[in-house]
Amino acid sequence: MATDPSEYDKAMPIVAAHMAKIERAVNRARFAHAGQPYTVVRHALVEALRDEGAQRVVPQVVDELARQTSEESCPRPDIHS
Repeated sequence: MATDPSEYDKAMPIVAAHMAKIERAVNRARFAHAGQPYTVVRHALVEALRDEGAQRVVPQVVDELARQTSEESCPRPDIHS
């Protein structure tokens, strides 16, 4: 089934904006909670996603991001800002 290329062009700005919201939320949770217990990090990440209006993230992705952040000893610098 072929997809109209204009549909892709219309969707990409929406997808990019959503990904930027997720990235901001992850960075905020990472900088504030790196190295803390998983449950604390996951809660902070869920709150940050909600604050950004990006709460529609696959739960397994949230779990993995929280696990990684919990295991970090210190936050990584954000090279995208």
